[in-house]
Order: sequence, then structure tokens, then C-alpha cells
Amino acid sequence: MSKQPMTMYGHEKLKAELNDLNKVQRPETVIEIDVARSHGDLKENAEYHAAREKLRFIEGRIAELGELLVNSQVVDPASYEHERVRFGSTVELEDMQTQEQISYTIVGQIESNPEKGLISFNTPLARGLMGKQEGDEVEINLPVGKKEFEILSVEYKDIKF
Repeated sequence: MSKQPMTMYGHEKLKAELNDLNKVQRPETVIEIDVARSHGDLKENAEYHAAREKLRFIEGRIAELGELLVNSQVVDPASYEHERVRFGSTVELEDMQTQEQISYTIVGQIESNPEKGLISFNTPLARGLMGKQEGDEVEINLPVGKKEFEILSVEYKDIKF
């Protein structure tokens, strides 16, 4: 598996979740299992079975996050110019048909969240914008059909929530 680019924001977010799972949620769940086990018959002990299921989920997520972090490459978009659309660029677009203005930041696949304006570099929109610059008009094949956009601005902005 090749390394997946990710911003420092995305990397830190995953590390924080992994730390919380390892240091808070997993130990609390192990205690829940011990308490439920002390209640007696495990066959009909719903608390015990629920806690075991929760622990399985936590351990699965820990493994998944570990894999994501090992296979990620942190890219610092602040370290290069954004005269053209690149990974980490924030792009202000105008839909040529509706005149609606929208803004997206191009990030790694794992940190993508379109509702918050974060789109993966693998999306058709991001791929169609890569390498373009302010003032360019582009036609991009999207799942909803062809759309035309004008690029109003390309810049780097810190990702903040």
C-alpha cells in the first residue's frame, strides 16, 4: 500500500483519537467487563456481552487507526506556493450555471468531509481542479454530470474547527 497524503490537522486528529481509545476508552471498558463479570452467570449477562462487544469495536478501531497512521505521509501545504491548485489548497469556485460560490480545501482521503468544505484529492472535482489557477474556467465531469466552474481564488488556509 502506498503512503496516503494527509495534512498535519488530519494526522493529529487521528493520533488524538488513537490516544483516547488506548488510554481512556479501552481501560474503562476493561473495568466494565470486570464489573459485569462479577455479577455472575455470563450466559445471560447483557452488561458483560455489551462491554465485550464495545471492547471488540475499540480494538478494531485501534488497529484501523494504527494502519492509517503507518500508511500516511504528512504533507505541509503551508510550505509551498499555491499559485496553482495543489494538495492543501483552498479553492473558491463559482458555478458558471448557477453563479453559486463555493469553497473547498483539498485534503487527504481520510480527512475528507465535504459538509465542512474538505474534499479528498481523489474526488473528480479535486482532480479536475489540480494544476489550475485563479481565473481559469474548467469543465469537470462529476457524478451529477458535467459542470463548469470559474476559479475565483487559490490560496493556503489553515484547517481550523
